[in-house]
Amino acid sequence: MSNMKTITKNRQYLEYLFLLGPILCIMGLVAQYVSGTRSLIPLTLLITGIVIIILWLFIGSAARKFWGRRSTQVSTNAIVATLAVLGILALINFLAVRHAVRLDLTENQLFTLSPQSQQVVKSLQQPVKLWVFESNQNPANRELLENYRRSSSQFSFDFVDPELKPGVAQQFGVKSAGEVYVESGKKRQLVQNLQPGDSLSEAKVTNGITQIFSDRQAKIYFLQGHGERPLDSVQGGISQAISRLQDQNFTAQPLNLAQKSAIPTDAAAVVVAGAKRALFPGEVNALKNYLSGGGSLLIMVDPKTDLKLDSLLQEWGVKLDNRLAVDASGKGRLVGLGAATAVVTQYSQHPITKDFGNDISFYPLSRPIEITPVKGIEQTPLLITDNQSWAESNSEGEQLEFNADSDRQGPLTLGVALAKTNSTPSATQANQDTTSSRLVVLGNSEFMTNGLFEQQLNGDVFLNSVSWLSKQDQQVLSIRPKEAKNRRINLTPQLGQLLTWTALLIIPLIGFTTAGMMWWRRR
Repeated sequence: MSNMKTITKNRQYLEYLFLLGPILCIMGLVAQYVSGTRSLIPLTLLITGIVIIILWLFIGSAARKFWGRRSTQVSTNAIVATLAVLGILALINFLAVRHAVRLDLTENQLFTLSPQSQQVVKSLQQPVKLWVFESNQNPANRELLENYRRSSSQFSFDFVDPELKPGVAQQFGVKSAGEVYVESGKKRQLVQNLQPGDSLSEAKVTNGITQIFSDRQAKIYFLQGHGERPLDSVQGGISQAISRLQDQNFTAQPLNLAQKSAIPTDAAAVVVAGAKRALFPGEVNALKNYLSGGGSLLIMVDPKTDLKLDSLLQEWGVKLDNRLAVDASGKGRLVGLGAATAVVTQYSQHPITKDFGNDISFYPLSRPIEITPVKGIEQTPLLITDNQSWAESNSEGEQLEFNADSDRQGPLTLGVALAKTNSTPSATQANQDTTSSRLVVLGNSEFMTNGLFEQQLNGDVFLNSVSWLSKQDQQVLSIRPKEAKNRRINLTPQLGQLLTWTALLIIPLIGFTTAGMMWWRRR
């Protein structure tokens, strides 16, 4: 009898050992969490506790009684089924991560790259990286670039805050946040200049990738032989402008029309930068023929200079005023210059200047431009001074004062962009877009010289003018922007009030009435 009591008592002690299992498991987990590493002691405690729990579940008498209950069996089946479902979901999630498939169910495929973009990215043979220099990341921009990266392992991108990483921004020559560059090897090219709230353009990104692999660099010819601004780094030279052109995949070449009777057929644009002496009639005719054949020309003429280009400019409705542009607003003091420096903060909505906002560009000793409408020519003033400016006829005087009899009150136009469609393209310009000619006339050339080029928007005026003239604004690929269709329901005020009362009063009243009727029937 005493032996039976002893055996029963020992079984009770063994069953109490079950509590040791959970305690050891908790000790092992806590020790591993505190140590932060998977050491031997926490692992031993955890395994020992699990073993004790398993032994109790299968050999203990209380366990046998526990497992013999019907409620326990039903609960066990439910737990096993739940664990099986969780295991299946975990497996599906694992396979989805390893083999991701994205479905764009929007009507216009708003979150899917166009077939042209997919083809360009999938055909990449070497790494390409897109650099977005912006302080506040736009989630839409990241999602677009993620689509590019999913299409090819050769594509990557990085968002850089110019203020936090000024060294990287300096390598790319970034002047302000929002500039986007594409890079491959040693080649870099500006893709887009984002304004606050703007989104990346798929067309510009894709065409930037296409152009950076293009073997053909657009050639910009600078007219020489008439005292033009030198292309090297001497005083008054434009070497900084030439360097930035090369960064944007342009090639700058000197052009002397006294040695060549016509503009080279591979010219993307011709620049006349601050010539001091008149052009010969044959040179003027060469420029006229070039324009009539679909060419592009940038003319920058300083005051007190007669280049004998009046016949050419007259055909486009442009006349250079011989007076000096004077700015009495005091804005010139911001850049350490006087009233003879015209400061511009007003620009037109043209591809050259549409992103300038109210930022500053300035033009020391510039001349105004007069525009007369000409049929078939689109004329757009680019640089416009404010009301406190005027065209001074007596620039030799000791003081610059407005004279209503001889001076012209502002605002003044200091730059104009012109475009004309040609009906009879010239065969000599086979490499040009012969359906249109483009001309930009600026009443100043000093703004783009070394030292002034990098200040404010001066360099952007020149670079954007060259890009527009070379027709870089015409994308290689035509990718239509994707827009969500308007699915909004336009309600009349009466219908809006009806829906409001229905949601706030009628539907709740129906619910309460139904509940009250059910309660009354069950009484």
